[in-house]
Amino acid sequence: MNQIFKNGFIMAPLKLGYCHDKDGYVNNRHLSFYKKRGEHLGAVILEPLYIDSRLKENPFQLGIDDDDKVEGLSRIVEMLHKTNTKAIAHLNHPGRMANKMIPGSFHWTASEVPCPSVGATPIAMDRTMMDEAIRQLVMAAQRAEKAGFDMIEVQAGYGYLLMQFLSPATNKRADEYGGSTENRMRFPLEVIKAIATSVNIPLICRLTSDEMLPDGFTLNDALTFAHELEKNGVSMIHVTTGSACTSAPWFYQHMFTQKGKTWHDAYEIKKRVAIPVIFHGRINSAEDIQFLKEKYGASYMSLGRALVADENFIAKHLGINHEPIRPCLACSEACLGGVRTGVGLGCVVNPTVNKSEEILETPTAQPKQIVVVGGGLAGMQAALTLKKRGHEVTLFEKKKLGGQFNLASLPPKKESLNNIISYYDKALKHFGVNIKMQEVTPELINSLNPDMVIMATGSIPIIPPIKNISNYQWAEILENLPSGKKVVIIGGGLIGSEVASALVENNNEVTIVEMLDDIARDMEMIERNITLQKLKSKNTTILTDHKVTGVEGNRVIAQSSHGDVVNIDGVDIIVISTGMKSFVPFTTNIPTITIGDATKPAKAQDAIHSAYEVACKI
Repeated sequence: MNQIFKNGFIMAPLKLGYCHDKDGYVNNRHLSFYKKRGEHLGAVILEPLYIDSRLKENPFQLGIDDDDKVEGLSRIVEMLHKTNTKAIAHLNHPGRMANKMIPGSFHWTASEVPCPSVGATPIAMDRTMMDEAIRQLVMAAQRAEKAGFDMIEVQAGYGYLLMQFLSPATNKRADEYGGSTENRMRFPLEVIKAIATSVNIPLICRLTSDEMLPDGFTLNDALTFAHELEKNGVSMIHVTTGSACTSAPWFYQHMFTQKGKTWHDAYEIKKRVAIPVIFHGRINSAEDIQFLKEKYGASYMSLGRALVADENFIAKHLGINHEPIRPCLACSEACLGGVRTGVGLGCVVNPTVNKSEEILETPTAQPKQIVVVGGGLAGMQAALTLKKRGHEVTLFEKKKLGGQFNLASLPPKKESLNNIISYYDKALKHFGVNIKMQEVTPELINSLNPDMVIMATGSIPIIPPIKNISNYQWAEILENLPSGKKVVIIGGGLIGSEVASALVENNNEVTIVEMLDDIARDMEMIERNITLQKLKSKNTTILTDHKVTGVEGNRVIAQSSHGDVVNIDGVDIIVISTGMKSFVPFTTNIPTITIGDATKPAKAQDAIHSAYEVACKI
């Protein structure tokens, strides 16, 4: 296999959602995305290619369902081949997981067990349906070969059709395709054999090692199936974990999952087969790569969102590019969120991803002396981009680089968020930004006589007009969490819900009071679901459609929109999280631009992206 790939680094199949005409054809967005990432990789696995327009997972997916799509796909293949990077077509029949909003969608599967995240009632496949699914996959494989792909990857994991047959959680059949492990493997192996005999290029099988379900497909099942795959001509096995239907955090390798579980499973499979095994799952640092090589002898690794966060990840790891690696935070905020909303895959930390009119860090023709006030995410990104373009930059921060985002990594299982601050610290120093850790005044700025000032001074909490309220905290409570206290959180948005999550985990009794009809509305989907489950399991009191009207000693008074009054007695701590407002502490006579929260409070992605775009135009 080393003779096939120039190195062992492979791009995993990431849903892009870039076919905004919903036609399934390759466009310039696809070409740009893969070109930036493919040069230093051994191989690129394209996003899942739909085999029937009625079997899309999202409306903007790439297709391989008819011969007209071959020409566009071959453009990607030819582009990758120019840098000796192999191209792999990923073929998937979603079965019960087809998007029910797609016109004419149908949901064939092993048994009539619906997918909770799709909601459609599936149909148990008969022999005619099985033959049709095989025919579609074989024709897609033949088109892939015609387009010049070097290999084909067949999806047999993540809860899609082949896994729906393999898993006892979804296969309840009483015929020769259900029951025993041997029977449950029968149809997937029929698919593999049919594709293998229809094309002259090697097959990879993407296999879930563990569905992370009490009655699901397990590592023992995976070991048995891996042997059969090897016997039936599969050239490589690409190991994953989880199910898109029932264990989404594992499917997306979210920050809330245990890093390394998938690696261990891949190692167990690697020990039992002679064909190469591809390791996968939150490989997002040079340390991860070194660990996998030393601990597990991994020769092949697939990276997904790490290559979204930093298109030059592998070039940097190989020493071709000497800049620090921009880390994936495993947050799923803009990658998953962008595809779901129809915007297409983006990235919180990488502002160049999925720009319709690409903004480039082109060298400036007129270098300026620029002062950036505030070392939060927006200030650091602006300073970095300005410096890379050739401006002279002085960055002032009076407390700690990262600003309020230092609090973001303090809630449970969100430690990875701190990695972006570490990256900026390294990158600013690498490019020679002049960092001043001190409070800045108009007089100090004037003495420097810069050409421009960028105010990145962030935002401060909004304090609502509550009668008698005087002693309260904000998100800084995360820096020194209490224990055994009764806490009222006023405001149940993103910050309030994260604070509540941390407090209940530290053995506090929490009541959230929220004026709207729901909490955590602006939280990323996976994190929101897990956070709400935790709050409910910890018996957190959630008062929606209520607002706090007053405080009397250790009593907090809340009132519903209907006038009903709730008294919360024995309160030890009040936390206010009712929103933020921009903070610009002073002005100068020097031309000034405000960025990030200093312009409009928003999320981390908005701060980074807007700062980058402003800095590219100066």
